[in-house]
Amino acid sequence: MFKTVLFPVDRSREARHAVDTVVNIVKTYSSRLVLLSVVEAPPEGAEPEVASTEPAATPMSSAAAVEKLLEGARALFAEQGIEVTDTIEREGIPAFVICDVADELDASLIVMGCRGTGLTPEGASESVTNRVINLSPCPVLIVP
Repeated sequence: MFKTVLFPVDRSREARHAVDTVVNIVKTYSSRLVLLSVVEAPPEGAEPEVASTEPAATPMSSAAAVEKLLEGARALFAEQGIEVTDTIEREGIPAFVICDVADELDASLIVMGCRGTGLTPEGASESVTNRVINLSPCPVLIVP
């Protein structure tokens, strides 16, 4: 049923909470698991951001940080007996990149954690999750 599962990862607590759901789906359906992380390019003319003490507070802006994150995620799934078939690093606007990669892979399912920021009027237009839901070429499973 779910031949290819795309799991976009970041440093958020919500992404870590979605891991158990991804493990369950991949094992149940013998799915191919692809991990994706997006490096957000700073807006043109913007000054570099100052590092925050809160890891999930800033976007992934370093290719080295993304590589380390993907390797950690690969190891976490390996502990669960799941082989990650591919890890993808891309640069761009996360929601658009997630949907583009899902389309390129012909993904059967995208599994994402959700911070809940899209529940407010201000957050609805900015929420990566809401944008992915609206643009995705395949079903999206949101793990609260």
